Amino acid sequence: MCGIVGYVGYRDCSDVLVSALTKLEYRGYDSAGIAVFEDNKISVSKSKGKLKNLVEKMAEEGKPVGIAGIGHTRWATHGEPSDVNSHPHSGAKVTLVHNGIIENYKELKDFLVKQGREFLSDTDTEVVAQLLDYYYDIIKEPVKAIIETTQELRGSFALGIVFEDYPDMVYAIRRESPLIVGVGENENFIASDVPAIIKYTKDYYLLEHDEIAVLSKSGVKIFDIHYQPIVKELKTADWDADAVGKCGYPHYMIKEINEQPTAIKNTVLPRIKDGLPCLEECNITPEALKDINRIHIVACGSAMHSGMVGKYVIEDLARTPVIVDIASEFRYRNPIIGEGDLIIIISQSGETADSLEAMRLAKRKGAKTLAIVNVMGSTIAREADMLIYTHAGPEISVASTKAYMVQLAVMYLFAFEFAFAKGNITDEKYRYYTEKLLETPEMVEKVIAQTTEISQKISTKLLTADSLLYIGRGLDYALSMEGSLKLKEISYIHSESYAAGELKHGTISLITEDMPVIAVATQSSIYEKTVSNIKEVKARGAKVIMICQEGNDVPKDIADYVLKVPNFEEVLLPMLVCVPLQLIAYYTSVQRGNDVDQPRNLAKSVTVE
Repeated sequence: MCGIVGYVGYRDCSDVLVSALTKLEYRGYDSAGIAVFEDNKISVSKSKGKLKNLVEKMAEEGKPVGIAGIGHTRWATHGEPSDVNSHPHSGAKVTLVHNGIIENYKELKDFLVKQGREFLSDTDTEVVAQLLDYYYDIIKEPVKAIIETTQELRGSFALGIVFEDYPDMVYAIRRESPLIVGVGENENFIASDVPAIIKYTKDYYLLEHDEIAVLSKSGVKIFDIHYQPIVKELKTADWDADAVGKCGYPHYMIKEINEQPTAIKNTVLPRIKDGLPCLEECNITPEALKDINRIHIVACGSAMHSGMVGKYVIEDLARTPVIVDIASEFRYRNPIIGEGDLIIIISQSGETADSLEAMRLAKRKGAKTLAIVNVMGSTIAREADMLIYTHAGPEISVASTKAYMVQLAVMYLFAFEFAFAKGNITDEKYRYYTEKLLETPEMVEKVIAQTTEISQKISTKLLTADSLLYIGRGLDYALSMEGSLKLKEISYIHSESYAAGELKHGTISLITEDMPVIAVATQSSIYEKTVSNIKEVKARGAKVIMICQEGNDVPKDIADYVLKVPNFEEVLLPMLVCVPLQLIAYYTSVQRGNDVDQPRNLAKSVTVE
């Protein structure tokens, strides 16, 4: 949520800040603003709405001109979206931008009001700006004032700061909320994420909790909370600016759907040795796996749905119990976990607040933790006992596609190795499943080519629907949960997924004439059972869209539309079937005229509760 950028160098600062912020739009926001040193004064321009509103405002009122400044895209928490509540916020000598939530802002505000401070906005961020200004007025030194201020803050924050007395300098500090420092030639940056600065540099530092960065045109200095200098490792992003561009596609989402075969290869191939999964580089060994008695998979949104697929596969192959939890529920239900348990945390960003705290809770209770994340150096990645990086590359569209796909791929890698380590599958089966997993990139590419046209056709039948139902059994049910989420989050059509066998226990009462029902039926062992459920909704007037394998003969009276995927190893079919579900959601959103990549009210990275 929210995006921070900062720049000091030789370029037009306003242009750099706006350009960088466009690369963070995927994070979700409802206002934007920048602050630039102009003639040794801090000039602020901000506006409610999208970045284009800010650009239009600056075109009318004049763009701040300078070579140093900070910028922000805000997701409203304290105070409604408005020009006044937009960041940056200022005191007399201090201007800053902020990601996160200050939990004790009310008591701090009460103190500052008693000191004669006046507030213009309803935000917790202005409280931070005024408090920092208060201490700076006393201490007269930026870093010491930042240290003093942040000692009083409870909550999460990443701050980009400029002081009017120090033109051409940018300061930053973080606690919980992510922040990086980009390093260029005669220019330096701060940003919430690498895509913001990849156009200018691939080199960056990861700030740890309570580390303070001081940026000038000539260099970067980093201090700890005791004002002691720190020497940090300079990291380099392993992708370039093209990876965060649309490359001719109309939307990031359809680009990322088409990138899935490559993402699977990048994730799976480095983990195969002599034809078998090898996760030793991830600190996962057969010896360690043998001692695991129970697994909890903890995640949010699409990541949780990949965990649901993982549950079915692990329990089937390894015969070890798996519990899947929503991270925000896991944290607060006092879970029964301890030694012998493995907690798998799945998070695209590696910064998901509830998932991070769930992992910390698990570690305190003595359980082992395994992180599956897509972002190098993220907090979850750094704190987990074991770590598997996915290699989706940057995913810009809010609706997850390729990140979800590679999470599935990792769950399969883990499940196969775990089942073999437990002695529940033979060497022959182990090699067979691995061989089939290696075939999935080609199969996914084939599915994209074969199902795009029919997915477009199906989407036209959903445009006027008030509500949809997705049904399936087993792996198909786990998959339908993700299909339903994809549709609702970008098309804004209400949708629910339901276990097909549970329809008669209440949900079938919702079926009305021509209500769309998307039925996933790819598992041969329960195919006839699912077909019976499909007949039940069809008999009550539903418009049925059925997804099955090419070998299935589907009578015309069962489904109005049939979408078939190639015959394949059934345990791996979710990696194929998720593609048409993604495409149906995408084309429905496009035809409804929605903002596909930035759906309303949603953010890519949820770094607060």
